[in-house]
Amino acid sequence: MARLLYRLGSTAYRRWPLFIAGWLVLVVAVGAIAATASKPFSDEFTIPGIPSEEAADIQQELFPDAGNAFDDATVNVVVAAPEGHTLDEAPYEAAIADLIDAIHGLPQMDPDAVQPGLVDPTAAAEDQRQMYVDAATESGGDVTAAEADAAAVSPLSEDGRIGTMSFEWDLETVADLDAASVDAFKELLAETTDETGLIAEANGQGMAVMEAPGGTAELIGLGIALFVLLLTFGSLMAAGMPLLNAIFGVALSMAGVSAMTAVMDLSSSTTALSSMIGLAVGIDYTLFILARYRTELHHTDDRQHAAGIAVGTAGSAVVFAGLTVLIALSALSVVGIPFLTSMGLAAAATVLIAVLVALTLLPALLGVTKSKAFGGQVRKYRPTRDDHGRVLNNGVRWARVLAKAPVAWVAGVVIVLGALSLPIGQMYLAFPSDSTAPSDTTQRKAADLSEDAFGAGRQGTFVVVVDGRDIADDGQRDEAFEQVVDWAAGQDGVANAQLVATNAPRDDTGASNGPATGAIIQLTPSSGPDDPATLDLLDDLRAGQSSIEDQTDTVVGVTGLTAITTDVSDQLNGALPTYLAVVIGLAFLLLVLVFRSILIPLTATLGFLLSVLATLGATVAVFQEGAFGIFDGQPLVSFIPIFVIGVVFGLAMDYQVFLVTRMREAHVHGLSTHEAVVDGFRNSARVVTAAAAIMIAVFSGFIMEDDAIIKSMGFALAMAIVFDAFIVRMVLIPSLLYILGDKAWWLPAWLDRILPNVDIEGESLERDSAPLNIADLDDDLDPDRELASV
Repeated sequence: MARLLYRLGSTAYRRWPLFIAGWLVLVVAVGAIAATASKPFSDEFTIPGIPSEEAADIQQELFPDAGNAFDDATVNVVVAAPEGHTLDEAPYEAAIADLIDAIHGLPQMDPDAVQPGLVDPTAAAEDQRQMYVDAATESGGDVTAAEADAAAVSPLSEDGRIGTMSFEWDLETVADLDAASVDAFKELLAETTDETGLIAEANGQGMAVMEAPGGTAELIGLGIALFVLLLTFGSLMAAGMPLLNAIFGVALSMAGVSAMTAVMDLSSSTTALSSMIGLAVGIDYTLFILARYRTELHHTDDRQHAAGIAVGTAGSAVVFAGLTVLIALSALSVVGIPFLTSMGLAAAATVLIAVLVALTLLPALLGVTKSKAFGGQVRKYRPTRDDHGRVLNNGVRWARVLAKAPVAWVAGVVIVLGALSLPIGQMYLAFPSDSTAPSDTTQRKAADLSEDAFGAGRQGTFVVVVDGRDIADDGQRDEAFEQVVDWAAGQDGVANAQLVATNAPRDDTGASNGPATGAIIQLTPSSGPDDPATLDLLDDLRAGQSSIEDQTDTVVGVTGLTAITTDVSDQLNGALPTYLAVVIGLAFLLLVLVFRSILIPLTATLGFLLSVLATLGATVAVFQEGAFGIFDGQPLVSFIPIFVIGVVFGLAMDYQVFLVTRMREAHVHGLSTHEAVVDGFRNSARVVTAAAAIMIAVFSGFIMEDDAIIKSMGFALAMAIVFDAFIVRMVLIPSLLYILGDKAWWLPAWLDRILPNVDIEGESLERDSAPLNIADLDDDLDPDRELASV
């Protein structure tokens, strides 16, 4: 591989016009397809095979006009009179009427459309109560029970102070909602409260604007990355190359994803992970090769040869590092959740492009700039050298500190990371809801008002779908529906269960005009959507489902937003062992091939597990438990663990490959393990540190996003890099190598014979200008020599 990549790098340097033109043609072609043939992203949320999805399919068959729980652009408006007042008082009735009129005039609203739920809560509550009573009277039913059912779903609180209304944006899907529309509505709510004293808040799917992360967060990350690169290279020109490559790669990837919508449906979330990962690895991969190029310039005046050596050696490490990330991201498809699959594959494609850009576009840019590649110097590099003329930098000093007490360092790392992982025992996974939103948002305020007025369960109702098509006798269906209602109402933790709709055909007056074949039962829990008691209730319903089906000859399913998110969480948890086995298994084999060792891949994997456990523990402590008061405590989003495991494993192996390949290179050239560790730190520690700092900067920028999911993802990834790069790779792994000694490179003879030799160290390359002993290699070019060669 080293020879192949050497030829690729030296050719790209020599034929730079062809390579740059090729990349530009590709960008133009993909961009043209994206601009002319791309289709809108599809945000239909479907998880094939989960129980709530199957129930939703039955509901769609029986009630074709029923909406999708994730797709409906519904807004729930909660209004409240000041303490000691009620909504039927004249000033507040007038304020509600004005609010309703103003809502019709909002952007993305049809002013002529009828909004059945957008009615004064006081009048709506009385009309609803009377309807329930009349229906019970006509059928000879229990009027008292009817009034209780009416109260359970009433839009007005018992004391008359708090009420609810609802409306839908004039959209096909909530993905089409503009932030400007939501902002205009929020301003309207604030004006209503300020001018009339009527408290007005809102929540629901129609308040969630689907925006991909980026913008300010990415700019901040890029700014910090530029600063780190300037410190690393001391050159404006060199600092700009990794940024240019990364931005180019991400732009090409985003255009590619957009172009792919011409032939397949993709979710708008597809690009969320790609931009985050693409920037980080794009900078890191280019940085690693560029640093090696600068090292080679110390030993040769032939820049083309230096570029070939850099791509042949550091480029080999980049290829294998990229492969580990590709494995981790592509394996997200085993989870079986379409939006995670598309996110993982798009991010994997972005990483592949980042690798190709680093291997070809960077040497082409070096061919363009030639002696100016490290121009625009902002500082001089004058390293301290030992008696043998070798660089004596902080990496060497740190490696020697570790060598004095490696066992103590290993024990310290295990204790620290183990302690940080303890909060995992309290980890509670769920999908974010309005009741867990930040306390200063209108969504959270609306949820709190609703809970005070109607109980926590109103925010997390279940929809029980009853399919009676297998009942031959039309007259028995209504009886079967009532049996299912009684069964649902009899479960522990149910505040109310009632039949709210059947699919019986209606005449022009609304009267039943034929037998119903299906029914919908609304079940209100006693607990909120994020309460474990609600999840226990769902389990009880599912456990008794087959029994009630046998008794009634119906098919029963439980769906609704709470049921769907719970099932998604269960699917994620169930897929985690398989995902871990696939990712770790394939990556372990890849690392065995790279390092030709059993123990080094094993220690790398164990170190990764420590860093992931510590990351999840820290995330639980800060985000769920509210440690340090930085964030309001709330459940972690369900896909955080599998997402963190996938991304962090790939990035952790990056650092393992970057750092340990230099150690193996030194060992292959005759140094002992102790000397190889020191030499690896001499040549790679500063580059790995810079790469990690850049990734931390990029990920930390996303903590400032408004979305709680993006915040937690950014925090988790930033902390994972801190733990893995600076504690595991810079402390644990070298200490273990010191302890293992030359046994670290042990490989069974039979396995050594069958493994192909990928020559990641570049042993086969002709390096006439290089010193015989690799320990003499410096990781930086002497500025005086560089200027002389110019």
